[in-house]
Amino acid sequence: MDRLIAIRHNDDIIEKYRGTPIGKLLQYHNLHHQFDICTEAQMLIGMCMDNRKHLRIPDNFAFIIRTGGANLRYSEFKISYAIAIGGIMHIALIGHNNCGMVNLKSRKEQFISGLVEKAGWVRTDAEEHFQQYEPMFEIGNEMDFILSEAIRLRLKYPKITVAPLLYIVEDNLLYLIDEG
Repeated sequence: MDRLIAIRHNDDIIEKYRGTPIGKLLQYHNLHHQFDICTEAQMLIGMCMDNRKHLRIPDNFAFIIRTGGANLRYSEFKISYAIAIGGIMHIALIGHNNCGMVNLKSRKEQFISGLVEKAGWVRTDAEEHFQQYEPMFEIGNEMDFILSEAIRLRLKYPKITVAPLLYIVEDNLLYLIDEG
């Protein structure tokens, strides 16, 4: 957690994000700035599907893609659409602490039993499903994954600003991840 930059004042937003939609996101969510009226999306937010996270942003401010672990590897067409058609130039990649996509193997039995009991799956099909998809969706450490995903997206979309952030569920605030 020593790699997190707390945003408690406007001056805490690092220079490269000030005056950008990423800076606005931090102002809206953490600093409770008054909402601007937005008629079109100004950025893309990629974040986890976890129900404990809710962003304080104005309507129409952002395209939002929610996936387990904020893993956008399988959402690239949607990202490309937001850039090419939606005109966005900024992406906030938001992971969070205590993410369920970390150490998926420890939830293997719960996952398989849940599909059998709750969804009516045959156990062997549930086991095969877990084995096939767990490697694709395991993210390891939340901060390390968000940083690596930010780097990957920057390489794929070199003109797009990508900011790695972490949402702390205990205080419901966004933190910039120090890349230094």
